[in-house]
Amino acid sequence: MVAASISETRAGRKARRSWRTTALATSVAAGLVVVGWVVLAGGSIAHRSSGLPQGDDPVHLKPGDFSAKINNSQWPMTVGSRWVYRVVDSSDGSVQHEVIRVTARTKLIADGIKARVVRDVVTEHGRPVEVTSDWYAQDKHGNVWYFGEHTVEYVNGQPMDNGSWEAGVDGNLPGVALPAKPKVGLTYREEYSKGVAEDQSRVLALDEQAEVPAGHYKRVLMTEDFSPIEPDVSELKFYAKGSGQAVLAVDVSGGTDREELVSYTH
Repeated sequence: MVAASISETRAGRKARRSWRTTALATSVAAGLVVVGWVVLAGGSIAHRSSGLPQGDDPVHLKPGDFSAKINNSQWPMTVGSRWVYRVVDSSDGSVQHEVIRVTARTKLIADGIKARVVRDVVTEHGRPVEVTSDWYAQDKHGNVWYFGEHTVEYVNGQPMDNGSWEAGVDGNLPGVALPAKPKVGLTYREEYSKGVAEDQSRVLALDEQAEVPAGHYKRVLMTEDFSPIEPDVSELKFYAKGSGQAVLAVDVSGGTDREELVSYTH
């Protein structure tokens, strides 16, 4: 979902280690468009009438409206799907590898919703850096929701919790990983665990292009992830139809990571 960095994902973990960045490789002209959007993002454009959660807004979800079968056209999560990324930190040239896999397992979230378990493993020089289980489900309208994560970070080879949280526990709230009907200016909460993970997102464009080792993508959805916890951090993400996860993402402020999608199998 972070390697794509602010959000989960993708989100709070992404903000903490800046949701999972997938390499930006658009044209110079597209780059100018991106810069323009970053400026606009600080303005007042926002569509709050979508019914999607914002900030710490409470939500009242019905388990019967959700499914662990996720087939959103821009973020399908078929069991067995696998994404491989290369994560490069431009500040020091270090390289990490990330493998994300949709498992056959589900988890019953505290609020009664059954979510799909997605496994995310980040390694450096063959050793684990972070291992995460993310929990997603799709509502009857096609919105992909994010219900939390169990994240273990390895420090000097020793495992330690790195901001795990679950919706419905201790005031934590679910958010939207990707809306069913994105439109420019649409904003939504990706996750909410007060002081730990408060990622939000806004849609900037619907027709960008992106080129990464996995291929060249057109008519790509571009979003910006941001968080009040880290107001100086901003990350752009790009979603292509049928690709699942973000095909690319890049830190535009407050970070120096970029992640390239190397391969996708499903």
